[in-house]
Amino acid sequence: MITTTYQSKIALVLVLLVAFAPFSCSSETPGELRQITFMAGFKPQANLPFVAAYVAQEKGYFAEQSLEVDLRHASTGEHLQLLLSGDVDFTTADAASVLKRRSDPGLPIVAFALFGQKGQQGFISLTNSEINSPPDWEGKTFGYKSSVPPDYLAILKDAGVDRSKITEVRVGFDPRVLTEGQVDILAVFKSNEPDTIKSLGFDVNLWDPSDFGAPSLGLTYIATSELAEQDPELVEKFLKATLKGLEFALEENNEEETLDIILRFARDEKRKHQRFMLRSEIDDAVGPVTESYGAGWMTDQQWEALYQHLIQYDALAKPFDYKTAFTDQFLEAAYDDGKLIWP
Repeated sequence: MITTTYQSKIALVLVLLVAFAPFSCSSETPGELRQITFMAGFKPQANLPFVAAYVAQEKGYFAEQSLEVDLRHASTGEHLQLLLSGDVDFTTADAASVLKRRSDPGLPIVAFALFGQKGQQGFISLTNSEINSPPDWEGKTFGYKSSVPPDYLAILKDAGVDRSKITEVRVGFDPRVLTEGQVDILAVFKSNEPDTIKSLGFDVNLWDPSDFGAPSLGLTYIATSELAEQDPELVEKFLKATLKGLEFALEENNEEETLDIILRFARDEKRKHQRFMLRSEIDDAVGPVTESYGAGWMTDQQWEALYQHLIQYDALAKPFDYKTAFTDQFLEAAYDDGKLIWP
């Protein structure tokens, strides 16, 4: 009897082991997160592609896509090099910059989401300068950051301004050159520098290139072409999580919570300034394309128009196939009839 009982117990154990084998012997651990790195292209602040990642991190959207994200920020513009070296999986870049880098030196990068339906750049003057329209720029000094912007040239053309009557100087990134009288008109990032100058006690006039027909676009998410081709599932998961974060940030009722999240990352920033940035970025992130297809969307027509714009004003080193600079395949996978597929 003892032997029979012992054998019966052994048999029962074997049955249980077989029954639970699929769970205990699985090659993938349930709930295992894949570790990746996202590097925002500047310091912590309310740039919308940064915000989308902040919210995705804090609200658990990355985890719902089985991702564990090391969220970093560039300090000296190193993000692109780290992307190319494989130390970073995803980063941000201005759409015009993507085209320029694809043109020369032909970097293998691809944009897979567009956060700025309008470009980041604008042009300002102090309201007390009596410079109220582009024709008033004649006889004045214009300050640009690193190179003469095509959007500036487009405004001159549209408004019939004689460029030869404007003094153009490279001034770098300190907006105080305007308040100190070193320049009369200044190229700025619309979402933060006008507010920075206002905080110094000066009101400004702002000219947006889109109001003059310039087909500018803003910040994008980029990956290497190799990653996009070899690991499309990873790109799709990252994009869906950040689009869910973007969707949250775009809701007006979520503004205060979104600002709370931003300030957990941008601890040295003022809430008032981050609110200005967030609202400005949201204003530029919506338009006919996003209304039809969803936030973060982009079209071939938009990229072609920007490419032709840059060609027209000699902003690209050489022509190339602009279609290689972006892909909408991951947006297609993330949306169904304009609605985000979640989870």
